[in-house]
Amino acid sequence: MFVDHVKIYVKGGDGGDGMVAFRREKYVPDGGPAGGDGGHGADVIFEVDEGLRTLMDFRYQKHFKAPRGEHGMSKGKHGKNAQHMTVKVPPGTVVTEAESGRVIADLTENGQRAVIAKGGRGGRGNIRFATPANPAPEISEKGEPGHEMEIVLELKVLADVGLVGFPSVGKSTLLSVVSAAKPKIGDYHFTTIVPNLGVVDTGDGRSFVMADLPGLIEGAHEGVGLGHQFLRHIERTRVIVHVIDMSGMEGRDPYEDYVTINEELGQYNLRLTERPQVVVANKMDMPESEINLAEFKEQIPEDVRIFPISAVTRQGLSELLYAIADLLDETPEFPLHDPAEVEESRHVLYKFEGEKEDFTITRDDDGVYVVRGAGVERLFKMTDFSRDESVRRFARQLRGLGVDDALRQRGVQNGDAVRIMDFEFEFVE
Repeated sequence: MFVDHVKIYVKGGDGGDGMVAFRREKYVPDGGPAGGDGGHGADVIFEVDEGLRTLMDFRYQKHFKAPRGEHGMSKGKHGKNAQHMTVKVPPGTVVTEAESGRVIADLTENGQRAVIAKGGRGGRGNIRFATPANPAPEISEKGEPGHEMEIVLELKVLADVGLVGFPSVGKSTLLSVVSAAKPKIGDYHFTTIVPNLGVVDTGDGRSFVMADLPGLIEGAHEGVGLGHQFLRHIERTRVIVHVIDMSGMEGRDPYEDYVTINEELGQYNLRLTERPQVVVANKMDMPESEINLAEFKEQIPEDVRIFPISAVTRQGLSELLYAIADLLDETPEFPLHDPAEVEESRHVLYKFEGEKEDFTITRDDDGVYVVRGAGVERLFKMTDFSRDESVRRFARQLRGLGVDDALRQRGVQNGDAVRIMDFEFEFVE
């Protein structure tokens, strides 16, 4: 089974908890702090493996959770950082956050790596909080939670040339005779239901990758037929080869086919109209083909390049392949995504430590004020509420984020209840 679109869940490893511990020292009668920091949680990293051709494995494993860091220990010992989790993906994989639709990685080259879910940093032990005024603090942090989200993986095949056209126009046959690819070929529609790739050697020292893509039908850009399952794969191609059955044996008009296919490409993504395109008039060995070709030429613009061929008899193939190679020589790559936009998406998803984050305040039907926000909730998860000093520190952190002032602006009064996640406390002026 060819799988090219799947939704999965990823989570970076939680950081290890910092420890509260003490050691007796000659000059510190009450004992000095000795709790070590927790280790960092592991990242979930995607790495391109050119040996993979499908996202099939993700149909069977849809949850990827990286290991957490080791907890801090006494005597100031740090916990070990967790080993990162590496997940192999095929070249051409685009990673998108499911909720926002932001593209966070476009993985095309063998060995290319991208951090998809960051692990949390280790919590600090009480050795980090000692001050002259408080030489033996009973404060430590829990490990920072790892980043988690649902993502969508889309496989968009890496090919220089894409064969497009209605079903049964001879795309698979053409690929099979110009390359070593062995696509399934039959005399019925939708023989090709997955992209087939082949390396074409022009014989003059040039070569390129050609993709035989599933046949288009009218309405494909809306998901009719194979729909997006086909269209996503043409986005990376630099040259489009539009194959038309010039024999008319299927009862379709070649010109109508030509117009319909180009409309589908434009409706799906207007940038596809920027690709250079050549028209292949296939099945020229059949009766009526010459007559149909003459009529076809009268209906299309004069600057459209047409190459009459017969994939079965190999008529006209050399001229076609040379023309495609010439086009590739002068056609730059078309990046799918602006690298600056991808970087901005990653910046939004993985905010830098210390960067101020937004929060919201609502009021439930029971009158409780509810504070929500990634930064507030992260601080909550990293606080050890079993220790009074940690609770007081959490209150100071909220004040520093502006939560207290925001609550007052919403009308909170002394003694009102405020909730953060599953923790409810009384607001005190």
